[in-house]
Amino acid sequence: MPFNIGSILPKALHARGDTGAPIGNIALMQSPGREPSMEDILAPIKKVIAEEKELRTSVRPFDSVEDESLPEEESGSDEDVLELDQPLAPAMDLGPPLVDEEVAGQSRQRLEALQTVAATIPPAPTVNPLEEIIREMLRPMLKQWLDDHLPQMVDEHVKREISRITGRPL
Repeated sequence: MPFNIGSILPKALHARGDTGAPIGNIALMQSPGREPSMEDILAPIKKVIAEEKELRTSVRPFDSVEDESLPEEESGSDEDVLELDQPLAPAMDLGPPLVDEEVAGQSRQRLEALQTVAATIPPAPTVNPLEEIIREMLRPMLKQWLDDHLPQMVDEHVKREISRITGRPL
């Protein structure tokens, strides 16, 4: 039984304009004793690409829409144009202020002082201080361990490498 890709395509593909028809003569590609050629494989792919290209070119792209004047612009009336210096709505009466001007001024001064102090603080160190303390504590211990063990480790590795290269144990 030949395979029909149209039988498994969802209905949603039909809604966007895809046909759901078989892509090509798949029975030829699946005939016993014959391997599909490169042309047999590429033909349905080329067909789908061509169909997609046709769909894209048939729809007018958004960028090609010309700047057509709107009906309001044609009337020539400037009264509907909102200038940047005009308020959007008339000012509302909000009643007396919630905070006294003297209190608001004091708060503003304190916030400005905080801002100036915050601007003068040096940037935080990029290294964790705890790591720095531990590093300084471990440095003498690590130096002592390396002084005691490094020459012996190097000797052992050099002897093994020489034995491996020459094929004779040292």
